[in-house]
Amino acid sequence: MNFLDNIPKVTHRSFQPDVQPVLQPARALPAEETYALPENFLEIEVRNPQTHGIGRKMYTDYEIVCHTNLPAFKSQQSVVRRRYSDFEWFKYALERECPHVNIPPLPGKVFTNRFDDHVIEDRRIGLERFLQIVGGHPLIQTGSKVLCPFIQAPNFNRDAYGY
Repeated sequence: MNFLDNIPKVTHRSFQPDVQPVLQPARALPAEETYALPENFLEIEVRNPQTHGIGRKMYTDYEIVCHTNLPAFKSQQSVVRRRYSDFEWFKYALERECPHVNIPPLPGKVFTNRFDDHVIEDRRIGLERFLQIVGGHPLIQTGSKVLCPFIQAPNFNRDAYGY
């Protein structure tokens, strides 16, 4: 005889309630509710890279398009342009402002063929992913002074923040 023989047997049926719930058919939602904007949304897209300058003074900047209804952001729609060096500064500023948040890495610095179309596209994808992660983080939305201006302010000046 083993100790399991003294434990009462429980069947699957014993866990079911005595009264079966009556399921009501699902109510069809009107088209306005089905296709309405979500309560809170944030869409950030990095697109349209443009290379400027000649020789050693060449650089590429990227267009940041933002659509949102989050209260942390000043505008519902915005379009700004930023360089990779602006993103480096932005990441550094976020690490200082939000030390308890793990800020994701930027796409790596490129030293050869940095103006090649494939390199620029890979960087654009990485920058977009970076902005979507940090822009969607609730602690960064509420704790950062640079998030909204970086994503939305056309005359953004990083010197104004002292980082």
